[in-house]
Amino acid sequence: MTQNASDIARAILAAHSARFDGHPAAAFDGFSSDAPVYRGAREACARLGFIAIDSECVARAWQAQTERLGHFDAAQWPADPRDFGLGSFPPAARANSFPPCPIALGLYAVLPDAAWVGRMARAGVPTVQLRFKSDDPAAIAREVQAAVEAVRGTSALLFINDHWQLAIEAGAYGVHLGQEDLDALTPAEVQQLRASGLRLGVSTHGYAEMVRADAVSPSYLALGAVFPTTLKKMATAPQGLARLHGYADLMRGYPLVAIGGIDMDRLPQALAAGVGSIAVVRAIVGADDPEGAARALMARMQQGMR
Repeated sequence: MTQNASDIARAILAAHSARFDGHPAAAFDGFSSDAPVYRGAREACARLGFIAIDSECVARAWQAQTERLGHFDAAQWPADPRDFGLGSFPPAARANSFPPCPIALGLYAVLPDAAWVGRMARAGVPTVQLRFKSDDPAAIAREVQAAVEAVRGTSALLFINDHWQLAIEAGAYGVHLGQEDLDALTPAEVQQLRASGLRLGVSTHGYAEMVRADAVSPSYLALGAVFPTTLKKMATAPQGLARLHGYADLMRGYPLVAIGGIDMDRLPQALAAGVGSIAVVRAIVGADDPEGAARALMARMQQGMR
């Protein structure tokens, strides 16, 4: 990603170089649409296939980086949290941080019901998530409670997808929220969730969403979808390994979970990007021998983390 982006940014910047007059740092004028670095970087990101909000986010960061350094460097893709307006690192040290979780969550199994949660917890999977879908509130409440009971006596860390109030009531380890769920919370509800002691994981699909999630200092970030997946309709294209490397570099103060289309063959590549956890769905629930698949995936992770 970085080299291609650098080539494009350099070429685009040349078209706007008249305003530099040999003094790049002097060309800054806030986030004006005429600012050469901001404009060039935004065009470069768009050509690279970034969605509009991510192009805007990176362009602002690249301009901030140039102002901080005093010159434009097309070879230096923004990777400093300060340039993205992120909070202080490590996030766990912030006053508004959610309770911490292990920096390496290991194999992270996303599972459809409490029975599956129990199977994978007993198989030794270190992190499990209940993603139970139903229109029946009573059924959801029963499944959340059953999942908490299913991991009892094991070392598995249980996250509940979406249903944070039920997760608090049942005594789960944590909750996982998507961007829309996070945006729907009021400040008072965020504080209630933080005060409950639950760990919070947040889904992100690019730079802008990582910045949004960082504002509440969650316990971990999920990055994806890395590869194509048919399990759910995604609003963004697969992020790919190059972007995953960039995201992990920027957000390295967080426990990071790569998710989306990862199987046995792709696992080492995703792990090498700098994340401490790999989330899987079909690689386990679609396997002929789910427990055997889980053991094989965990062994592969151990090899990759040495």
